[in-house]
Amino acid sequence: MTRRSPAIARVVEAREGEIGTKAARWRVPAAVMVLALMAAFLVPTAHASSAPAGPAEPDELIVGYRQASTPEQRAKARGRAGATAEERVVREGPNKGEVERVKLPRGKHRDTAIAELESDPAVAYAEPNWVYTKAATSNDPYYENGSLWGMYGDAFSPANEFGSQASEAWAGNHTGNKSVVVGIIDEGVQVTHPDLNDNAWVNPVDGPDGKDNDGNGYVDDTNGWDFVNNDNTVYDGGRKGNQDKHGTHVAGTIGAEGGNDTGVAGVNWDVTMIPAKFLGRRGGTLANAIKAVDYLTDLKTRHGLNFVATNNSWGGGGFSQGLLDAITRAAKANILFIAAAGNSGANNDTDASYPSNYDTTATTANPDGAAYDSVVAVAAIDSGGQLASFSNYGVKTVDLAAPGVGIYSTLPNNSYGSYSGTSMATPHVTGGAALYAASNPGATALQIKTAIMGSVVPTASLLDKTVSGGRLNVSGF
Repeated sequence: MTRRSPAIARVVEAREGEIGTKAARWRVPAAVMVLALMAAFLVPTAHASSAPAGPAEPDELIVGYRQASTPEQRAKARGRAGATAEERVVREGPNKGEVERVKLPRGKHRDTAIAELESDPAVAYAEPNWVYTKAATSNDPYYENGSLWGMYGDAFSPANEFGSQASEAWAGNHTGNKSVVVGIIDEGVQVTHPDLNDNAWVNPVDGPDGKDNDGNGYVDDTNGWDFVNNDNTVYDGGRKGNQDKHGTHVAGTIGAEGGNDTGVAGVNWDVTMIPAKFLGRRGGTLANAIKAVDYLTDLKTRHGLNFVATNNSWGGGGFSQGLLDAITRAAKANILFIAAAGNSGANNDTDASYPSNYDTTATTANPDGAAYDSVVAVAAIDSGGQLASFSNYGVKTVDLAAPGVGIYSTLPNNSYGSYSGTSMATPHVTGGAALYAASNPGATALQIKTAIMGSVVPTASLLDKTVSGGRLNVSGF
């Protein structure tokens, strides 16, 4: 079993003791739970348990330093463990300290190094560099032929009461708005896909001229950034499209262009999507996850974008103070963090799955938290309304469920296909957040989350399985 550092243990224990308040705030009374339904199968996306926590980059740690620590103090702290600085992950700024990725000497025991680093007064925390893995009426062909059940409602044909009810929202002329921005923290996205190209973000400041015109440290981040290869190519699908399938599929559920007589339709026909690619062939590291979250938060504050949410269909590793801090910075910028609950059929109340188990709310143990919990944890249901057999759940920690079995969406090389997983459920909710923001300009992140949670449809299979006891309903906003 991987041992938590004392600092991490204190925060986790404090969070576990306070989750019940969150559940009580959103819970739908049992008396209104009236619907009963069927099952599904697993496509791996993301599962992280607290013990064992999962894989990490060998001989690497993420070290967070206290604010105002000097380079000399940081060097002294690294010296305690014989570590060398490899990369700055977070630059010190207002209300945040420097964060580094460090390399340990060959053969150095990870837990020993963590203890040595955390014994230094300049160090706030040290943790493994965890590795994460992948967790109006439409005339679009896959919608019309009955394949796109996750977008259906019960009042239109094709009909499915357990869909997201997007078709009913469209019929009321709620189809989204390009002024609303969401981030896709995932694999890359084929931004040239004919069902995605009009909804891909184009940086208004930093064009392809070889210069960092907006000063954010990323040269020519025209459509987003690739943190795996450290370049501005957000799509690396290759001739056979073997890469970036997951990210491209997620993007299509959020915002494939609807009503264009092509392929599929997303929850939003019009939206702006920014890829922050941090998952590659071998998964993605904690260091790159932190950078991806901060990159998108900085774009909101730097460009003044109407940035409402990030989609996070991934998971793995254990608790990370560094990642929680980054998610909290996004929360303070009014950005929701919508996350897959995981695909291990496990109870997240007792076996924490990150990042969906994070809570950004300020507490005694986490005084630098936000005024609300920006994390929305999503389980998966099948087309019969049953909690998917693979889906994680948690009456205290998983907020709601959405369609996640047999979900058709965009794939690389201008193609389409069906995937299953909480990865597929999550973008339905992210799409719902964007759809609400389009119809309610100026809504805060908390208001958007409240609307999502307040409009769920009570579902028997989700009773005592999720905080709300219900499923996504984007027509109920």
